[in-house]
Parts: sequence; C-alpha cells; structure tokens
Amino acid sequence: MKLILSALIIAFCITSSFAQTPVKKKLAAQRTTTSPKIDGYLDDAVWNSAPIATDFIELRPVPGRVETKEGRTEIKFLYDDYAIYVSARMYDKPDSVVHELVARDNIGNADFIGVVFDTFLDGVNGYGFFVTAAGVQFDAKYSLIGDEDPSWNAVWESIVRLDDKGWTAEMKIPYSALRFSSKDIQNWGMNITRKRTGTNRQTFWNYVDPKVNGFINQSGVLEGFKSIKAPLRLSFSPYLSTLVTNYPYNTPGVKNTQATINGGMDVKYGINQSFTLDMTLIPDFGQVQSDYRVLNLTPFEVKFNENRQFFTEGTELFNKGDLFYSKRIGSIPSYFDKSGLKSTDKIIKDPQEGKVLNATKISGRTSGGLGIGVFNAITNKMYTEVEDQSGNRSRFISQPLTNYNIIVLDQTLKNNSSVSVINTNVLRQGSAYDANVSAALFNFNDKKNAYYIDGAGKMSYVTADPVKENRNGYSYELSLGKKSGTFTFKYEQEFSDTRFDPSDMGFYTNNNFFDQSLNFGYNVYKPGKWYNSIEAWTEVEYSRRFKPGDYQSLGIFPGVWVQFKNQWSVELNANWIAESNDFYESRNGQIYKAPESSRVGIFVNPNRAKAYNFGGNVTRRKLNLFDGVNYNFYFFQNLRVSDRLAFGLDLNFSPSYNFVNWVGFNGAQSVFSRYDRNTVENTMDAKYSFSNRMGIQLGVRHYWSDRRNKEFFGLNNAGGLDSYTGPALQNVDRNYNVFNIDLVYSWVFAPGSELSITYKNAAETNEKFLTKRYNRNFSNIVSGPQNNSLSIKVLYYIDYLNLVKKKS
Repeated sequence: MKLILSALIIAFCITSSFAQTPVKKKLAAQRTTTSPKIDGYLDDAVWNSAPIATDFIELRPVPGRVETKEGRTEIKFLYDDYAIYVSARMYDKPDSVVHELVARDNIGNADFIGVVFDTFLDGVNGYGFFVTAAGVQFDAKYSLIGDEDPSWNAVWESIVRLDDKGWTAEMKIPYSALRFSSKDIQNWGMNITRKRTGTNRQTFWNYVDPKVNGFINQSGVLEGFKSIKAPLRLSFSPYLSTLVTNYPYNTPGVKNTQATINGGMDVKYGINQSFTLDMTLIPDFGQVQSDYRVLNLTPFEVKFNENRQFFTEGTELFNKGDLFYSKRIGSIPSYFDKSGLKSTDKIIKDPQEGKVLNATKISGRTSGGLGIGVFNAITNKMYTEVEDQSGNRSRFISQPLTNYNIIVLDQTLKNNSSVSVINTNVLRQGSAYDANVSAALFNFNDKKNAYYIDGAGKMSYVTADPVKENRNGYSYELSLGKKSGTFTFKYEQEFSDTRFDPSDMGFYTNNNFFDQSLNFGYNVYKPGKWYNSIEAWTEVEYSRRFKPGDYQSLGIFPGVWVQFKNQWSVELNANWIAESNDFYESRNGQIYKAPESSRVGIFVNPNRAKAYNFGGNVTRRKLNLFDGVNYNFYFFQNLRVSDRLAFGLDLNFSPSYNFVNWVGFNGAQSVFSRYDRNTVENTMDAKYSFSNRMGIQLGVRHYWSDRRNKEFFGLNNAGGLDSYTGPALQNVDRNYNVFNIDLVYSWVFAPGSELSITYKNAAETNEKFLTKRYNRNFSNIVSGPQNNSLSIKVLYYIDYLNLVKKKS
C-alpha cells in the first residue's frame, strides 16, 4: 500500500509540473447609456455595436465539433449601472424548435439558452441564468463543491420570441442577483450554453472538454467591466397562509378538523458586495412535497430528500464535509423514547415534525477567495400526549427547544483547490445532551484539474445526559487519483473510531471502521459508428473494523454505460460481495456471518425528446444461503400530449424469496428469520401549464411492502444460524402501505411573487398481519383513515430599491 501511495503522489507531482492551462475565449463587456427594451425582438439600436459571441463548440454528442452557419448562435452583452443585458439569436428551422411549457426552474422538453457568470474569476463558483424556447426561467448556482444547485432563485427578466429564423431571447439580469467584487475594472468568467433538445445537441461558447473534470473552470472571460457597484440588496417576501387539516381521530377532546392561519417573512439582505443574509421567520412548510416513506428492515435509518427550499438553496458551503443533513431540523421528534410506554398506553397526540421558529444563513466569498458561511436555526419544544388505561393523560417532551448552528471557512487556492474549516453545533434546552463536530478539509489539484489529492479530519464531541456520558470521536478521509481524461482512477481511505458521531446534525449510520477502495474508469468521448459515448468502470472495496481490527467486507463493482446514436442508453452493472462479518444486523453488536452475494442488472433509458418514451431496468440478486434471490423490475413511461399537458407513470415490483435478516429478540438472544417479501411502488404524475407562470401539478403514490416469515433461527456466538427453539415470536410479520396525493396549483403573478394552493392526502398503515394481493392492499389503504390538508399561500416579493424608485 505504501508503494501504491508513493507512486500516485509522484505521478501527481510530475503531471502538475508539465500541465498547461488551455486558452480561454474572451469577449469585451460594452457599457451602454441606453437600456434596451426587454421584448425579445433584438431591434434596439444599442445592440448594433455590441461584440458577438459565436462559433459555439459542441459538448455532446460530438465533442469539439463547431456549430454550422445555418444553426449558429449569436449572443451579445451590454451593461450599465444597474444590470447586465443579454441578446440571444438562435438560428434553427422553426419546426425544429422544441418548447414544452413547464413550471419555473424546470427545463422539460424544450430548447434553451443559458449564461453562466463566474463573477470572481476563481473557476469555482458561478451563477446561471437560463430561459427555454417556451419562456420558462431556470436559474442555479454552480460550484466545484456541490455542482449545480437549482434551488437557488433570483429575480430577473426574460422574453423569448419564435420566428422564421428560429428563436430569440432577451434577458435583464440586475446586479442585485449577483455577487461581485468592488474593483474599478473587473473581468468575469463567463460561458454560454445552448441545448437543442430534439437532437440532444449541446454547445458551449468556450469549449467544455468532457475529458476535463469540472464546468466552471472551463469558462471563457467577459472582460472590462468598469465602475460597476453592487446595489443595496434588500428584499422582503412576506407570506400569509391558511391550512385546514382533517383526520378521523374520533377521540374525545381531539378535533378531527383543525384550521390555522400562519404568517411570516423571508428576508434577503446584501451585507456587502460579497455576502448575503437570508432569513426565514416563522416559516410554513405545509406545501412541501411529502416524503416517500418505505418499509425499512435494515438497522439504519432511511435518508430522505430535502424538499424545503430554504434548506437547499445556496447551501453548497454548508454541505462541505458531508456534516449537514438538513432534515434533522424540523424532522419527526425523536427525543422521547416510546419503547418505555406500557402496552396499555395510548398515544393521543404525537407531532410528526418539529416546528421551525426561524432560520438564518449568511454566506458569501471575498475577492481573495475566502468563503464564509454561518447557518442557524431554532426549533420549538414539542410534546407527545399519552393516555393510560385509566384515562389519565400526561405529556412528555418529544423534542426540546433546540438550536442548530454551522460555521464554515473555505479558502480557494490556485488550480481550483481549497482548504476548509467547519464546525456544527446542536444545543438542546434542559438536561438533554448537546453535540459538536469540527472538521478540516483540503483539496489540491494540478493545473489541468486532472490529478488531485483531498482529505478531511473530523472530531465529534457529545456531552453527557442522564443516559450517555461525555465522549469524543475521530474520523478521517483521504482520496487521491486522476479525475480527468480517458482513463481515471481513485484510491480512497476512510476511518472512524468507535465514538465518532456526527448524526445530530449530519446523516451517519455507523462508526468503527477502516475502509479502502480502488476505482478505475475508462471513458470514450469520441462517437463511433454505432455509439456516442462509452463509460466503463470497476471498483474494489475492502472494510475492516478499527477495533478490534477484524474483517468486515470485500466487494467488487464493475459496470459499463453506452449511449447509442439514437440517444438511447444502456447500462450494465454487477457486483460480487464476499461473505462478510455484519456487526449491526443483530441489533446487539453480535457478529452475523452475512452470506456471499452477487447481483447483475441492466438499465435502459430512452430518448426523452420523444413525445412518448419509456424505459426501465431489471436486476437479480442471489444470496449464497437458502437459495435466496431478489428481483427488481422497474418500468416507466412518459406521454407528452402537448406542450401544456403531460403524464408520467412509474411501476416498480421487487419480490424477494428466502432472504434472511434479523426479526426480533428472545430475551438477549438475537433471532433471525427466513422470509419472502413483495414490494410494489406505483407513482403517477401529471402536469398542465396554462402559461410559463401558471400551472397545475399532480403526484400520486402507493407503496406496499410486506414480510412473510417462514422459518426462525437463533444467532449463535460464531455468527451462524441455528434452528430456533424458543417461544414463538408474536407479531413479527409486516404489512406496510403508504398512499400520497400531492396536488399543487401555482401562479407566479409578479416577479418573485407567487400564489399556491396545495391539496395533500396521506394515509399510512403498518400492520402485523398480512393482506395478500396488491388490489386488496390498495383498496384497504384508500378506504381507510386519511389525513387530508388544504393549504393556500400567498407570497409577495418586495424589492427595497423598487420602493425607493416609486417613492421618488
């Protein structure tokens, strides 16, 4: 291993010394005293003398190919004291322009043009402004840390027109939507991309080489901005919402129907030209998409996607080091241990989310490349109400008043490198324990951003509470290799001691490991006779415990992906995992000899530009114990009836036979079972767009999964399974159903302002007896108790500068 590390480091140093920086395109920024009218016609006289960005170069399907004269792109830029203006002419055959109407921040099936600014010219961070041929806006932040962040939103103007030459677009991007330095003369990184969805052809003004890792670092330069100043960036977004919920509790003292009126505000304030404060006061997340709950038979919690915009927008700094799992804030309260309840106790009220009182973000980056991020959120105290057998009720704290805090310092260096320091902190009111995690990170790249070495050192500290003692824990990560070019490789090492625990603010399943992996990749970017591109890879992973240092697992994961000339793609992947020592499945730390397994799968994706498209995958996993086998059959289809109306349907069926896992305890003995399981998940979505500002979206999901135990085993001291001879286990079969409906009407009635009406229906059953057949489960869940809610929310965007102008 020492020889491998030495060879990789020597290769890194040699290639760094010989690497050359590619030539970047440049375009002069031209000041104007007369602002063009944003109407999409491009006939303002001020555009006549502006320099033209053209000769776009293809990224896909043929990297390096220059666009034709007949299909050329011509972009012009102007700027004044208030904004940047963009004129875009996209030549094309009129009947080839694709323009599906979708909601804001979606592309859908449409051609688009986009401009990305790297305002500090650091090759690390950028702001993207896109508009489709249907006039739909999409904006995003970019970074080498978190790639694309589509949840970031800005307020800007755009108009598109379709004509006999193709289509046009005009944009006005105010300086209030950007962050930049205070220098008198500035050069910005800039790139422009155009997508022709019908042919899946994407081009860039400054060539983006697919062999080079990164996107922002391959921008051109928009040079010569003179005497521009960041305006006062202050905006308010007050909201008013009403929520009506109904659930048939049918319990004395508990109302079936409840109504609330909520009000709050989001505030954005530009502290200076580089830093912004974002604050949400008494937020309302009642309209956020429902979590996709599943039957979890593993010893670890399920990680859900974050759908609340405040916790996803502009959080790339806070996500460094993988220490921030925002679902911890306002998640299902879990401080109260329900296992202590008597079997005769009845839970009357049990909050399903913690109430977020406020949350604040301060983030930005100085002209010297120092990124600073501060995040803070407070959740209110929550109670669970319980009734005993005699009818007496009592309340228990299910979540104390809690403060969440993150501080990040991230210094960018040459060659898209960086060093960072991060601290996360959770403080709970009263005797509840507190938690703190600190980390230092580094990422060093050569001049071509091809060879790299990065790593992190982390330390956690959890204070004592009535159950736990003070404890410190440590962890580190190290990775190095080659991430650009036809051939890539990566060596990675991860370590955690027995006490490292960042789970109070991050997502973390287990500690006490020393893992190593080696990954090799080979990429063919130049199209051949029958394919556009090919990617192939294989990875080897090996894991041991830190203490006492015994073996955990060994796996090999090969795969290949091919995109064909017709834009269809196919992926074949497989894995083989040797017999492993699982210290978590038993739930008591006892070793379980998990059997050797193998899996193979094929995944098919269509050309999604077609009005009707379909695809899916088939996988098979085989266990070397009891002939256990699992299949997964997934099929999806999409139908675009028109540019306004579209439907989608996803069907997923996963049967398992003769699988073995933990099922319960007989005293201190861990009991396993051989079981069969069916999992069926069906989702349907539909959308209708009245315009590029108004539409309706519908999502319906039914999930059913069961566990049918067939034979029981006791786990012996050697990690093997013996025939179970104890008393019969009761209520260990499972039959779990979830049904959700999310129906949303949204209308952006003014820039940054929105009216939304959301209807939600949610039902969940978790039974200890089986209900065979899918149609019976579906019928039972839709006819059973439903949690219905209707929310109406009005949010109005107020720009302080506009108020001043109106007053003047």
